[in-house]
Amino acid sequence: MSDPSIYIVDDDPAVRDSLAVLLEVEGYRTETFDSATQFLEAWSHDLRGGLLLDVRMPVMDGLELLEKLKERGNQLPVVIMTGHGDVPLAVRAMKAGAMDFIEKPLTDTLLLNAVRSMIAYEEEQHERLQEQQEVHHRLAELTPREQDVLEKLVIGQPNKVIAHELGISIRTVEVHRGRVMEKMGAKSLSHLVRMALQAGIEV
Repeated sequence: MSDPSIYIVDDDPAVRDSLAVLLEVEGYRTETFDSATQFLEAWSHDLRGGLLLDVRMPVMDGLELLEKLKERGNQLPVVIMTGHGDVPLAVRAMKAGAMDFIEKPLTDTLLLNAVRSMIAYEEEQHERLQEQQEVHHRLAELTPREQDVLEKLVIGQPNKVIAHELGISIRTVEVHRGRVMEKMGAKSLSHLVRMALQAGIEV
């Protein structure tokens, strides 16, 4: 997993350099790319941070790159940089997955606000993904019978009904329920239900 960085994709070297300097002064790590194809070659699922993407570039424009990234399951938030005449194209880019667009010439305040929002969003998404992975790991630790009990708890069945449907005693259901709560690290039944829903268990 890479450290969070701001990836700047723009075919204008002056723009790339000025953006990198501004962001690095503010404490951000940056990586610059002179074309969409160059970034596409460097892209991987492990990248963390955010992407500042120019919309008008030769060979492959920002919209084309965005669509290719979407096909690959990109999770990096993207902010499109656009000239005034390119606003309709930027709107198309947002429909294709970009979180925002900012117009050139970029002001420091506008750029930094966009980057802060992008990083905050990415950190929230990353944290949610880690929580989901942890929940799936805990689910994998449950025995088949504990998984049966969990699924019935999630749909709101009481111990008596669970015992009847599984052909076991109420006391056995209580024991399994306690183990499920412990293994999942659930503080309450509502907490357990939230984790189960997060993992994709259907109610």
